[in-house]
Amino acid sequence: MPGSVYDFTCRTMSGEEKPLADFKGKVLLIVNTASKCGFTPQFEGLESLYEQYRDRGLEVLGFPCNQFGKQDPGSDSEIQEFCQLNYGVSFPMFSKIDVNGSTADPLYDFLKKAAPGKLGTKAIKWNFTKFLVDSEGNVVRRYAPLDKPASIAADIESLLA
Repeated sequence: MPGSVYDFTCRTMSGEEKPLADFKGKVLLIVNTASKCGFTPQFEGLESLYEQYRDRGLEVLGFPCNQFGKQDPGSDSEIQEFCQLNYGVSFPMFSKIDVNGSTADPLYDFLKKAAPGKLGTKAIKWNFTKFLVDSEGNVVRRYAPLDKPASIAADIESLLA
């Protein structure tokens, strides 16, 4: 069983395999995203956190997912264009994945085990579930879709300190 998020490799939107070990020493905020969701405006808040803290060691990693209400039906290039045009997203976005079920990306299986949701549930309930990972690759906390990115700033600050 993997020991940290650094044990995973994920496909970028441009199709390259990116080892998450490339982010060693950084604080990570890993988010399953969607372009046509009521929470889609959170891209703005995520980009804001990224701009505010990236020079201090924060990386926001976006993983589009179409499993919730089919709210991200586009191709990787369409999703990337949407995120850049509408929200100025400059943080790394990865290829579309599943986060639940037998086809779930192994990274998400790891995240869900490391930080279960309320009442111990493992499944991701909706788009924009967020996982905060410390600079050692350990999952610190899981945040619900309703948790706005700005509400995570204090936790990010404490990990960057």
